[in-house]
Amino acid sequence: MRRNTVVETKASRTNDTHTPKVSVVVPTYNEAKNLPHVFSLMPDDVHEIIVVDGRSVDDTIEVAKSLRPDVKIVLQNRLGKGNAMACGFEAVTGDIIVMLDADGSADPREIPLYVAALTAGADFAKGTRFANGGGSSDITRVRAWGNRWLNRSANVLFGTSYTDLCYGYNAFWAHCLPVLELNASDNGQTERTWGDGFEIETLINTRVAKGKLRIVEVPSFEYERLHGTSNLNTWRDGMRVLRALVIERLNSKGKLDRDRSLQATTTPAARLVATTVADLETADAQSA
Repeated sequence: MRRNTVVETKASRTNDTHTPKVSVVVPTYNEAKNLPHVFSLMPDDVHEIIVVDGRSVDDTIEVAKSLRPDVKIVLQNRLGKGNAMACGFEAVTGDIIVMLDADGSADPREIPLYVAALTAGADFAKGTRFANGGGSSDITRVRAWGNRWLNRSANVLFGTSYTDLCYGYNAFWAHCLPVLELNASDNGQTERTWGDGFEIETLINTRVAKGKLRIVEVPSFEYERLHGTSNLNTWRDGMRVLRALVIERLNSKGKLDRDRSLQATTTPAARLVATTVADLETADAQSA
């Protein structure tokens, strides 16, 4: 059975009356100029926006509060995007978690597509720029070439069918967090540790595969950063991703039995999708 599928998500396959609460986690570092654009495109019905700030020296936090008084501000305790995401995930109170960059490259108006994929039966909705309906006005030829080879390596190592490994616009049910095994505690450390950098997307994408979660790819369009300079370094971070693939292939992170995670679920929407996923897998087995 293929572990992930590319779909065009338009509507849920369920008739459940419970609307899942959506938590949007937004890592920031000096994004004051970009937040007005990002927040203006946010769907009105999101449950909460969690801004995880890496101690910006501009007015990022003040701007976030002025744009949305109910925004939840979290200060990360180490350095790097990976640590920011881990800290943000710990603050989530919703049913669905959306990972959204603050630089304007990811379109918040696509969030309903991710939610539709999850309510239709997926555990993890993986954004992809390289499926029909997706695209990018930002990725360079070198980055696209590197992503393609890293993507192929991941598929061989983890039995996936990813089309876009190095894309960070993803969403998943909160009950899947134990499978990710991310650690937001500082342990007395302030320096960046393994998993705190841009390799976070690779860690998450490989661990959901090892955890045998139901993965669905959602076409997404990536725009250019609006203001400021990206912290991404093509060669340095590409090597971190390659290293992450090797390390994740050898370790046992993410191999937590998915059923244990689903059994711990308490929200109606999550219980529903657990049942839906089981039905989908039964159908897969019968059609195999």
